[in-house]
Amino acid sequence: MNTYPLYYAWKNNPKRKTMYKRRCRVLTRGKKNSVLIEFENGQKEIVSLNSVRKV
Repeated sequence: MNTYPLYYAWKNNPKRKTMYKRRCRVLTRGKKNSVLIEFENGQKEIVSLNSVRKV
């Protein structure tokens, strides 16, 4: 089983370009379609659920 089944799919600003196409997983879901994701290197970010896609 894949522990990081998603990847970050947005690249419309400089910060998002650094996260683009990196594998991640959802740790928890918040209000208004926001999620806390964790990348393979341990970095955590709060992003829109629309910005992640299945691998």
